[in-house]
Amino acid sequence: MSTRSVNSTFDVSKEKLAQDLRTVVADAEDLLRATADQAGEKAASLRERAQANLAQAKARLVEVEHAVVERTKVAAQATDDYVHENPWQSVGIAAAVGVLVGMLIGRGR
Repeated sequence: MSTRSVNSTFDVSKEKLAQDLRTVVADAEDLLRATADQAGEKAASLRERAQANLAQAKARLVEVEHAVVERTKVAAQATDDYVHENPWQSVGIAAAVGVLVGMLIGRGR
């Protein structure tokens, strides 16, 4: 699986999760408005719809978590491959980052 494919899957899943969560919030608001005056059939229908959307949102969350884990594995493998193929460049990059972080910390004080 390529990095581009993982990124695309992650972005689609993330957007779908956000949409599902917006739907759950909207349904919860409808449920609260409906149950404020009544506890009849409309409230039960909204409650069922909210529960179904919540279940879908939870399922999407699991999918997003799996996508994040997969994306992290791909990034870790790519980093590991790079470090093994270019050990001295990796040491140089790490040293440069350390110097920059040290300068920023020293500058902040």
